[in-house]
Amino acid sequence: MRVKFDTRDLALAAVFAALYAAGVILLAPVSFEVYQVRVADALLPLSMIFGMPVAIGSGLGCLVANVYGGLGVVDIVGGTIANFVACTLAWYVGKGGIARRFLGSFVETAVITAIVGGYLALIFKVPVEVGLFGIFVGSIVAINILGFALLEGLHRSGVAKNMLEGFHHKTRFYMKRSSFVNPIISSKSKPNASSTWSNVECK
Repeated sequence: MRVKFDTRDLALAAVFAALYAAGVILLAPVSFEVYQVRVADALLPLSMIFGMPVAIGSGLGCLVANVYGGLGVVDIVGGTIANFVACTLAWYVGKGGIARRFLGSFVETAVITAIVGGYLALIFKVPVEVGLFGIFVGSIVAINILGFALLEGLHRSGVAKNMLEGFHHKTRFYMKRSSFVNPIISSKSKPNASSTWSNVECK
């Protein structure tokens, strides 16, 4: 099953990229050290509602923000990859009830801690366990407390239900269109028996 990335998804990705970048830059003093609380990471659990637009948007937003942060290429590339991978995994893990969503948010914390904590330890030349601990604590606050509260608030407001209904409607539309178009294409590709026979007779 394949779902197209349509114009609405592009718009959502752009919105999340802008929100993430703005959140990091405006709160720069607490967003770039080994011990950090990157409040913009509260957007990451929303991938369990909005899917890939959050993964792509938070990745691009992190790229822009980390360019501003000035810690170098490792931080720019590493942070972008970390956000994208964390959101994509949470999207798959968090499909279901509140327990699955809670697990999905911890998957995001684990990915961010492992990737970002690992390379920040190298950048700031501190022991790896210090880098991992600093990012882990900050991620618990940003993702598992602030982000999870935001996620559940949207679920209770009905936003999640509307998004999921839109997702299933879009999936059914593309599946129906595919099942309608494929027979037409295959019928056009088959030679017409009567025309073939008449061509033989003419020869």
